[in-house]
Amino acid sequence: MGIAMADKQTFVLTITCPDTVGIVAAVSGFLTEHDCFITEAAQYGDPLSQRFFMRIVYTVGALTPPAAEFEKMLSRVAERFQMIWHLHDMGRKPRVVILVSKFSHCLVDLLHRFHTGSLAIDIPAVISNHPDLRSIVEWHGIPYHFLAVDREDKAAQETRLLDVVDKAHADLVVLARYMQILSPAMCARLSGRAINIHHSFLPSFKGAKPYHQAHAKGVKIIGATAHYVTSDLDEGPIIEQGVERVDHTRTPDDLVAIGRDIETVVLHRAVRWHAEHRVLINGSRTVVFK
Repeated sequence: MGIAMADKQTFVLTITCPDTVGIVAAVSGFLTEHDCFITEAAQYGDPLSQRFFMRIVYTVGALTPPAAEFEKMLSRVAERFQMIWHLHDMGRKPRVVILVSKFSHCLVDLLHRFHTGSLAIDIPAVISNHPDLRSIVEWHGIPYHFLAVDREDKAAQETRLLDVVDKAHADLVVLARYMQILSPAMCARLSGRAINIHHSFLPSFKGAKPYHQAHAKGVKIIGATAHYVTSDLDEGPIIEQGVERVDHTRTPDDLVAIGRDIETVVLHRAVRWHAEHRVLINGSRTVVFK
């Protein structure tokens, strides 16, 4: 007889710790002992960093202790292995605030996936430094915050922006072609919870007009990169990349058009994987349990 899982509360447990013997046995044994049914599990031991990474999806049973007691007992296991761990209730959709400037393709793609329910997130706010995209955002019933940038006082705009993010209780901030460089202070505030889509296959062609840079070099492959935001411009840990072959017949405008299609796909994947707690940061890199 199968076990009915549809009506059971589901959690994701993510773990990083020094790599050693017995971690998987200890965690799976703990969950089994407390009437949890594991439905998905993935782990990876990085031989370079000597770090261990794990993601487990499980449903609770009738004998599973209440949340506070369960987490207290889990913390004892975590202490034994020096774990950094997080427990996520999959019944709660992550709250995602989107930042955008004038280019709409990545924003529209995320809004469509949100609107149709194919991307399990909530979008409590969209913030832009231009008024252009207000109508399409408000058509989806989402508040649109136009926060103009004063080049003489960018800090004031960032303060207002972070105020919206905080009041929205955002779990994630997505820079969907937001054409502003964030200050180091803002990057620090959003560390590990801000994703940028860069219209280039990093680490090449950073900064402005990367497709034009690529065309000038005669590249045969172009791409896009979704990465976490850090104070080092376009150098945050990479989550996902996509590429497309091109040839000598393509103009810079062709590359821009092809690149925009890649950007929407790559950004969507990065947001989805982050929302499903599949991405763990490993120094300057990431571990992605797809």
